[in-house]
Amino acid sequence: MPLARRAAAALLLTLATTPAGARGPYDDVDPFIGTGGEGHTFPGAVAPFGMVQVSPDTDTRCQIRACYGHAAGYRHDDPTIQGFSQTHFSGAGHSDLGDFLLMPVAGDTVPLEPGDPAEPGAGYRSRFSHAAETARPGYYAVTLADTGVRAELTAGTRVGVHRYRFPAGKAAHVVLDLRSSLYDYPGKILWSSLRVRADGTITGARETRGWAPARKLFFAIRADAPLAGHAFENREAAVPYKGFQGPGRGKADVAQLQGRALVARLDFGRLSRPLELKVAISSVDEDAAVANLASEPGDFDAVARETRAAWERALGVLDVEAPVPMRRMVATALYHSMIAPSVFSDADGRYRGTDDQVHRADGFTFHSTFSLWDTFRAEHPLLLLVQPERRNADFVRSLLASRRDSPFGILPVWQFHGRETWTMIGYHAVPVIADAWLKGVRGFDAREALDAMVASADYPDYGGIGEYRTLGYVPIDREPEAASKTVEYAYDDWTIARMAHALGDDAVARRFDRRAGNWRNSFDAKTGFLRARRADGSFREPFDPTAINYGSDYTEGNAWQYSWFVPHDQAAMFAQLGGDAAAVAKLDAMFDYDNSKLDYSHAEDIAGLIGQYIHGNEPSHHVAYLYVHAGQPWRTQERLAQIVASQYRATPDGLSGNDDLGQMSAWLVFTALGFYPVAPGSNEYVIGRPFVRRAALTLRDGQRFVVAADGLSERNRYVGRVTLNGRALDRLYLRHEEIAAGGELRFTMQATPNRTLGTAADKRPFSTSVAAPRR
Repeated sequence: MPLARRAAAALLLTLATTPAGARGPYDDVDPFIGTGGEGHTFPGAVAPFGMVQVSPDTDTRCQIRACYGHAAGYRHDDPTIQGFSQTHFSGAGHSDLGDFLLMPVAGDTVPLEPGDPAEPGAGYRSRFSHAAETARPGYYAVTLADTGVRAELTAGTRVGVHRYRFPAGKAAHVVLDLRSSLYDYPGKILWSSLRVRADGTITGARETRGWAPARKLFFAIRADAPLAGHAFENREAAVPYKGFQGPGRGKADVAQLQGRALVARLDFGRLSRPLELKVAISSVDEDAAVANLASEPGDFDAVARETRAAWERALGVLDVEAPVPMRRMVATALYHSMIAPSVFSDADGRYRGTDDQVHRADGFTFHSTFSLWDTFRAEHPLLLLVQPERRNADFVRSLLASRRDSPFGILPVWQFHGRETWTMIGYHAVPVIADAWLKGVRGFDAREALDAMVASADYPDYGGIGEYRTLGYVPIDREPEAASKTVEYAYDDWTIARMAHALGDDAVARRFDRRAGNWRNSFDAKTGFLRARRADGSFREPFDPTAINYGSDYTEGNAWQYSWFVPHDQAAMFAQLGGDAAAVAKLDAMFDYDNSKLDYSHAEDIAGLIGQYIHGNEPSHHVAYLYVHAGQPWRTQERLAQIVASQYRATPDGLSGNDDLGQMSAWLVFTALGFYPVAPGSNEYVIGRPFVRRAALTLRDGQRFVVAADGLSERNRYVGRVTLNGRALDRLYLRHEEIAAGGELRFTMQATPNRTLGTAADKRPFSTSVAAPRR
């Protein structure tokens, strides 16, 4: 049996008739999915798009590249918890954050060093068991085995709330460690401060250098029990302390302290009830953090109830009927897609911008944490369907505000906490903005947006754009990853042209329509691969399409993946290969490639391989749908079954690669529904095949779009017929307006391929070179 068929059979074994039950989408979410393997998700508490992400950190001792596996602070296979910090990425391929770590300690001695996981009791770190751990959207709890403390976490939009239940009769303490950080290499903490205010509120700040330079963050902590005592220490110059710090020792008389290695002991005596700590953060100053505390009143239970209600509303937009594992995977994927971009402006609208100055968001909520190289593909298109127009407009207004604040005058590349990291390639804020406008999102200045898009595309000092504008491609002898940059710039340029056309700016539209064809300048028709060229026009030699080396011709991939990146004109790219049959043969060769003699262990982002298809990284994500463009949609249906069966599971290691701020998850949501946005900006979705029996999607304007799959089973894995609102559909793409209007997309599944549906040239998805008025 071919691999695709075996994988499809394995997947569809789960499609036995299992009753959906009374549980709602909220109950189906499992935040532990992705916390093992390479998923890099965290299990802690966060509100939808929340500014605070309170979660356990199991190990922060890693340095530089060794931090990769702990990018979210938590790994499911670690045996100990170091503490609970307030900020985390969900699924990033890079480490940072982990700000302001808190750890409850019970008893008379209080270690101020975390200790070694291999030496139980050597520090404030504690062992734990997954059997004593619970997670659901907006809530996390664990029992710390070494101290017997039951720790619970919840979060509002700008506050995190910790609740610690200490063993009876034991003194309650909390360690606050400002040294702890993800990506914790020497010298990361540039400065930090601590102080106790007159009302007992603990405030402070730190400035860090890491993935983002000179990042400033402030905090305020307020307990619901009086502070019985405290000690602040600066251990910057001291030999690492291996003993225990008792409550009677240390600098208890110091009300405030500054330095690069601050740690605090907070004493609360013997308590007859759980201790609650409310924590707020701000990029502005300590007083703003205090104000954020006041902006979300209520105790732990009140905040937890409000956040649960927010998640139930957010997740309730998608109601799925499917077997339990598939329901759990899809609900969790939707949950992961709604963690970022995260709120970053304070309750009063202020935030610290790209220029390190304080600004105010006037009439919108400023968001940050934009992993744009990943999320322009499916994450942002999904949010355009399931989030209110106001939220999507806020995303765009945040990007435009960052451009205004930027010393370089361009849109963000990979931004978090208002800081630019310059990570990855392309100017992919551009398709996010264009797709939003073309799909009807308003509430931002379209002319300003187009000007910002053009400014980013024309900025000569970024990523070889100067040479790209002159030569029509990025030369490899002047800029690394040149082949990837050429095709990604060309796609972004096409979306600029699309928006310019919509705004009636013919001059900009014509210029960027021409630039959108620049992918041809790096495509080698003789080998059938995208290749890097030198400034003199020659292709770089020697050429190995399987080679993956960071900083070489391609970005986190090789010629096999990147040669398919012409989402706006797949028909023209297929013509370069020799036509549809040649394209299908090459697609098959990619999926069926024998990797047994290849070693990609040096490339940490390369995960989830099916031949040379790499689902664990984004450049491959649209590729399985390209059989539809080539007139063989049943091959897409086979490949999608192969991918879903092998790359997703309802287990901690259930993501084959980094979730990348929701992109891996958004791919699954779309694919489970039966369609995918291959070319954001085209206002079309390519129809694949469904993986759920029924799904009801409540759209941003309240319309409901229902997907039904009649006869879906292990045997019936092919699409035999498709109807839209009761009328037969002879094409395998959907227009955005058809989904936005609401209605029903119904699939009739069968055991054998339908080799005529959607195969005619005029029934295929959008390609620029053959675009014609759609009927």
